[in-house]
Amino acid sequence: MTRPTNALVTPLLTDLYQITMAYGYWKSRRHDVPAVFDLFFRHHPFNGEFTIFAGLEEVLRFLDSFHFKADDCAFLKRQLPDADPAFFDWLGQIDASALTVYGVLEGTVVFPRIPLLRVEGPLAVVQLLETALLTLVNYASLVATNAARFRLAAGADKLLMEFGLRRAQGPDGAVSASLYCYMGGFDATSNVAAARLFDIPVKGTMAHSFIQSFSAQDGVTHLPMADSRGQIGDFAAAVSHYHNLLGIEQGNAGEMAAFIAYAQAFPRQFLALVDTYDALYSGIPNFLCVALALKQFGYAPIGIRLDSGDLAHLSGEARRMFAECYQQTGIDMGHLSIVASNDINESVLHSLNSQGHAIDAFGIGTHLVTCQAQPALGCVYKLVEINGRPRIKLSQDADKVTIPGRKHAFRLIGQAGFPLLDLMLPVNEPAPQPGHRLLCRNPFAETQRVFVTPSRVQPLHHCMWQGGRVTPAVAPNAARQHVLAQLSLLRPDHLRPTNPTPYKVSVSPGLYEFLHRLWQEEAPVRQMA
Repeated sequence: MTRPTNALVTPLLTDLYQITMAYGYWKSRRHDVPAVFDLFFRHHPFNGEFTIFAGLEEVLRFLDSFHFKADDCAFLKRQLPDADPAFFDWLGQIDASALTVYGVLEGTVVFPRIPLLRVEGPLAVVQLLETALLTLVNYASLVATNAARFRLAAGADKLLMEFGLRRAQGPDGAVSASLYCYMGGFDATSNVAAARLFDIPVKGTMAHSFIQSFSAQDGVTHLPMADSRGQIGDFAAAVSHYHNLLGIEQGNAGEMAAFIAYAQAFPRQFLALVDTYDALYSGIPNFLCVALALKQFGYAPIGIRLDSGDLAHLSGEARRMFAECYQQTGIDMGHLSIVASNDINESVLHSLNSQGHAIDAFGIGTHLVTCQAQPALGCVYKLVEINGRPRIKLSQDADKVTIPGRKHAFRLIGQAGFPLLDLMLPVNEPAPQPGHRLLCRNPFAETQRVFVTPSRVQPLHHCMWQGGRVTPAVAPNAARQHVLAQLSLLRPDHLRPTNPTPYKVSVSPGLYEFLHRLWQEEAPVRQMA
């Protein structure tokens, strides 16, 4: 049995009304009636036209461990003192062995109204899953989508590091964010706990406090260091030599001491934070002296990090100073990386691109893990069939009308290799076939319809659980590769950060007719006098 990564994810991670509804079902002897629920969302986040589905692995882990323990039942019994004690005996016996779950693969690009999960089983049990499933999917998909948008904005060739641990919504949110940012396209995290749990690359350097803790009187510059061959040399003397060679007249001596100390501790991972005092007149010159000494000792310094100021200007100036250093010393510094942080969001990345910058990597925290641009995705979990009868939820708002019945979905691929639209059909309708023309209809707009002859047809729904897990676990790196591959297959206009082209989600003519017939049957006819 596999358990959720977070120990808080238990059957009690639910809203009380799920328990009271389950009791109502049980009391009326409807708890074992077969039911089908769809988990889906209605609108893309961040004013975009794509969403990344994430959280499936944790859903399957939750199902694998789903069981009310004796102390869970005892607690619930105290909350519902008037309930029949036999209900709690029943509650302690249920698990997920009677369920079947179909879902979209983790990391798939998904669109509104397409069921991300279709959960089938005894009514009361399927109802009891609602809150936990939404909790596991909503935030995961939101963060993965946010990360994917940052990846698109930064560009495929930039190193992206998630630095959000200290700003996330508590330790649980921080660990989840690290996982799903990596899945959404980031390369590494600073979160050591998440790196260990999920086998994510971990990166980090230093904070301003490390620089500030040193002064010129600390004597650090007198420490020797072994070169890459193990021979001891006077590292401080080498730094001083390059300080004189470059003709540096300014610069903070404590910062220089801090850089020397860090280079001696990590000669193969030297990346210096250069804006503690002044990036251009102290930090970068001091860094270059230490970096040149490291190269003399046979090591390859990594680069610098900028954490404040005009990042486009400073990164360009840093690159210019690296080039001047080569002209003065004959030592090539072109390989040095420039990392930028400083409260970066998606719009800042687009702005840096428009200004022109020389940044190789970004460390991004607050706006990424908290999803400040939009705090929630809004997935919902709706009953679509009971005891073999399709059900519909009606509303004055057409957006909230559900599409009834058990459905499967397919992605229709055009001749150019791009997806054309997603099509939903009742499960008893045959799957669309490549090369065969079919009519695809907007489920709620009568005149919006199109004929499509797909070159390829991709099934979106797969059986994930049938009394037990039927698909192998997907490692975070494999899900990450799936996300990046999916994004590369979408038309660029669907991925635009501003005014993206809407992607079509359609239904078959049969499902369209059935939806509107059931809508008319279930909707009361008003009387006017």
